[in-house]
Amino acid sequence: MKTQKFKEYAMDENHPQYSIAISRKQNLYQRRHDLRSEFGRDYTRIIFSQAYRRLKHKTQVFFAVEDDHVCTRSEHVNLVESVSHTIASELGLNTELTKAIAVGHDLGHAPFGHGGEMILTTIAKEHHLDKFWHEKNSLHFVDDIELLEDNNHYQHNLNLTYALRDGIISHCGEMNQKFIQKRDEVIDLNDYQYAGQYNPWTYEGCVVKMSDKIAYLARDIEDALRLHVLKQEKVDELKELLNTMGDYQFHAINNGAIVNYFIHDVIENSDVNKGIGLSEEAFEKMKVIMKFNYENIYLIKRVQIHEKYVSLILHSLFDFLYAYGASDDILSTLEKDKDQYPKLIHHYITWLEKYAIFENHERKKEYTNKVVYDFICDSQALEKSIIDYLAGMSDAFIIQVFNELISF
Repeated sequence: MKTQKFKEYAMDENHPQYSIAISRKQNLYQRRHDLRSEFGRDYTRIIFSQAYRRLKHKTQVFFAVEDDHVCTRSEHVNLVESVSHTIASELGLNTELTKAIAVGHDLGHAPFGHGGEMILTTIAKEHHLDKFWHEKNSLHFVDDIELLEDNNHYQHNLNLTYALRDGIISHCGEMNQKFIQKRDEVIDLNDYQYAGQYNPWTYEGCVVKMSDKIAYLARDIEDALRLHVLKQEKVDELKELLNTMGDYQFHAINNGAIVNYFIHDVIENSDVNKGIGLSEEAFEKMKVIMKFNYENIYLIKRVQIHEKYVSLILHSLFDFLYAYGASDDILSTLEKDKDQYPKLIHHYITWLEKYAIFENHERKKEYTNKVVYDFICDSQALEKSIIDYLAGMSDAFIIQVFNELISF
């Protein structure tokens, strides 16, 4: 197996577009004796963020389960990091950039997984806002929402590099692509209109996009077996079908076997002229596994019932907070009800203090980050703030505040 095939295209100091790749919207302060590269700094800024911490209580596929061994969003991004690091290392690409994109790619995922994403899209459309999709929301969160505190307790935006931000919004793992060829043009990432509209700008981003799918294919099957959503006999049927599709024979369908197979295939078949990709056999097998997962896991009746529950929670919380828009002084009215709903309203007030400006209310001096919700000039500031607030919640927290809402 030929390795290091992409070494001269790695996004490092030798790349002709490296200065663009490491560019930030503002200069980032420099700590004395900092040992990290620019992408290394991005990596640690992400894993120090609150959104990254909340991933441990966010749904991957099965929500709010009490089984410690069922995959969460946190485990998923760690699996993507592992898979992408191995592929990038063998191909000669920049593993620091790959790791940073991997840990940041799902920071904007809604609670309750893709079900929550669909409900937030419904709410957004009802209020004449743009569609909610987690790739763009992940960019929104790293650009506008997530904050880090400096040595003087002032809050700042993450201010990540262009290459990392591009990898995050370009990662859509639902695309069926045999090869992912990086795009050449540098674009304004805010011009993205839908998931998968553009390929990533770096080969490292292409690796993460491919690794995203590799990481969840069999992991979702393992969870479905553990939770008795699937029976082993059904998975054995999948194995027999896959083994009729070419020379490679699976002895078992589990995360280790599937990940190993696709990692080796990507390393063997990726080509600078074609991009990061798969053999014809592996591509067809991937499509078969995806079809199996949709039919037996993602679209079953239990998931549909769960989506109705998610809809009730998200609509109820949105409508409750949206009603405060009738007040001439939203912050003061919220303050009056804070004792009755201490978790929901207290945290929402804190959210507004961080990101909003109001008439007759001065921002706290420690918030030096950008203003996201302008309640003075933007007539939809309230709706935007509530959707962002709900999108940032973990499954565990949103159930707590919903229960607070319905408790007497």
